[in-house]
Amino acid sequence: MRSMLVRRSAVAASAVSLALLVTACGGSKDDNADAAPEDRAGAASASAAPSAAEPAAKVLSEAELKKALVTDADLEGFKIKAGDTAQVAALAKSKVSTDKAECEPLARLLTSVPMGEPAARALAMANQSPKKEDLAAGKLGGSMTLVGLASYEGKGAEEALASLRAAGAACAGGFTVTQDGAAVKVTKLEELKVSGGDEATGWKVTAEVDGTPSLYQAAAVRQGATLATFPVQDLGFVVTGKAGDYPAALSDAQIAKLAQQG
Repeated sequence: MRSMLVRRSAVAASAVSLALLVTACGGSKDDNADAAPEDRAGAASASAAPSAAEPAAKVLSEAELKKALVTDADLEGFKIKAGDTAQVAALAKSKVSTDKAECEPLARLLTSVPMGEPAARALAMANQSPKKEDLAAGKLGGSMTLVGLASYEGKGAEEALASLRAAGAACAGGFTVTQDGAAVKVTKLEELKVSGGDEATGWKVTAEVDGTPSLYQAAAVRQGATLATFPVQDLGFVVTGKAGDYPAALSDAQIAKLAQQG
């Protein structure tokens, strides 16, 4: 699995695009169960206070994240292949930089290089086939998405999403991403409506490689202590010049399956 911002691939005879790379809810044990009656009463009073902490979300292991990855059987219209542990580890070591430090979280989202220090990760490539009606009309469509799941200790997932929101606000005018020596110029960011999980955010991303425009969508959805990321390459854009739809069915299916691991 290679980064969508590093390797170019032929999409049509005369069109070149970029190739795509390659949470959880939970509860906590009742700490008052074994306490003496008077201690339980005091604890109950304290728990009723407005400042009582919420139960910590479950931090999923690598095995649990792999189990939570969406598959072909979970929805129609996609071919999905999970990445192995070696591929995930290699991607984590990839070097990503930007010409604007405040834009680095977005660069990491687009290249699927992890933000912060996740406890565990899992990846899958999802290829969406063009619709029959589009093929009949001679239109090239479909998309490629690298689905990423990353679990975090503490508030790591919340902080990662917050950093993305801050970067989106600061970098709307564009920035340059360099991954392992290959540079791509992002020329514009636009808000993408994304829903699901505990909180979500996303953007439409216009980029240029050797003067050729490409369109991406990039979304992140937090489910408990896990951040699900969806960098998407719009395959039809380089041919038609028209933006395709964000694959909401894919992200919805992934978040629904992820929630079941809580």
